[in-house]
Formats: sequence, C-alpha cells, structure tokens
Amino acid sequence: MKRDDQTGLALGGNKTRKLEFLLADALSHNATVLVTAGAAQSNHCRQTAAAAARAGLKCILVLGGSGEGPAKGNLLLDRLLGAEIHWTGMERRGERMKEIEGELVRKGERPYMIPYGGSNGVGAAGYFYAMQEALQQLRERGIAADVMVTASSSGGTQAGLVAGAASIGYPGKIVGVSIDKGERGPDPFEHEMAEIANATLERIGALERVSSHDFVVAYDYLGAGYGIVGDPEREAIRLLARLEGILMDPVYTARAMAGLFDMVRRKTFGAGTTVLFWHTGGAPALFAYAEEL
Repeated sequence: MKRDDQTGLALGGNKTRKLEFLLADALSHNATVLVTAGAAQSNHCRQTAAAAARAGLKCILVLGGSGEGPAKGNLLLDRLLGAEIHWTGMERRGERMKEIEGELVRKGERPYMIPYGGSNGVGAAGYFYAMQEALQQLRERGIAADVMVTASSSGGTQAGLVAGAASIGYPGKIVGVSIDKGERGPDPFEHEMAEIANATLERIGALERVSSHDFVVAYDYLGAGYGIVGDPEREAIRLLARLEGILMDPVYTARAMAGLFDMVRRKTFGAGTTVLFWHTGGAPALFAYAEEL
C-alpha cells in the first residue's frame, strides 16, 4: 500500500501532491486567493484550504448543498482552516465559481481557479512524480508491482500515474476504480484523463503521449451512487481497520478497496500477482458518516 493518506497537510491525502504544483503556479501568478469546488465532505477542498493557509493566501470553497446541520469531518476542518464557504444548493458549482471569479477581480483580488480535485495538467504532475517515487521505493525493497489500483473520480491521480508510467516504461497495469463516473459511460472519462495526462507530459517537457486506450477503469463498484455507503464499503473499512490498523475513507478509498477485494475474489489477477494499492486519504470524512458505519 502506498500511504498517500500520510502526506501531511491537514491530515493528508492525494491532493497534497497536486497542490504542491498548483500552489507553485498560483504563486508564480501572484495570486491572492484560491478558489475551488467540491462536495460538502471534499478531501480536496480541505487540503486546498490548508495549502492556502500555509502559503498565506485566502481560500474560497464552493460546496454543493445547503450547509444546514452541524459541521463534521472535512467541513469542520475547512472552517478551522479559515476558508470562506459558499453553498450552491442545487446550482452547478462550476457556474458559481465563474461568478465568484468575476466578483473577486472587480474587488482587485487575483484569484487562482483550481478545478475539481485539482485535476488538470498542473495538478496531475504530482502523480507523474509519485509514480517515479513509488517505483524507486519498490526497487529498494526488491518488489515488482504487477498491478496498481487507485480510486478514480476527477481523474487527475490516475492521469498522473499513467503519464508517469508512459515516461518510465512501467510494464504493469494501472486500474482506476470509478467512484462516480458510471453514468457518463467509459469513453468520455478515459478521453478526459488522457487529455489531462498529455497536458502534464507536455508541461514537464516529456516526449511521450498517451491515449484513452491506456486507461483501465472499473465501473462495477458504483453502488447506490457517489457518497452513499453500502455493504462493500463497510466491509473494506472494518477489515482494514481490524486487520491492519489502517483507516479507509467512506467515499473513495473504501470503494476502491472493496473493488480490489472483489477482483481478488473473482480471480481477476493470477496467482502470485503483486498489487500495489494507492491509499489516497480521506479519513476525516469517517466522522461525518458515523451513523452509516
């Protein structure tokens, strides 16, 4: 297991790697405020708020929902970290982000807009280099990972890993367990991730390019929908906690681990296959799902 839940920055997670590059880009443009969007329990928003605090920038979070009820989990941390929160209700968050950008510019601010999950050519660079890091650590231990499995939602993590694999020549398979994209069908999501990966490769000066065919996504584990905890997620959370002392989050890593359990049970991987699971973090959300768990 690659423990990207241990990356630091307000209890860690995969977005820290993306934000390392996004914040550098924001500071190079003399930004004064970061603006991003997500669900009420967004791990990305929590880490963006923390990164803004570390860099001395303001942070505005555009969150879906009404904000009613007590602040729990990531939302509590967003507020402790000083983020300004805008609730959109049923309104599309992307449209509200554009409105906020215009309002900030008129006030003399210099906003830096970060897409959902930090998933663009800048943010995915974090996982281009994470692939190099992981393979180096595996070599030091004399291990060859035949398969890598990760949660895949906004696509930047898987895009960065595939870009890194293409550059290094990693011969194994990278499987993204889709968290929320089943309704779109496979082709649009793979195509979108290929665009992110190629933007990263171009940005860092690599000659390699990838296509949608380089992406493997498992769409079989969507359950009742995004953020809805079912029996597979509960099993993954409890087993990892009780056997390894490792916490999975209810939205992303538990769904990805549940998918991995099923693949193993169905003998998707042959005997002797070494699988590396990327733990992308998100444990603070557990505290907002106490009743479901």
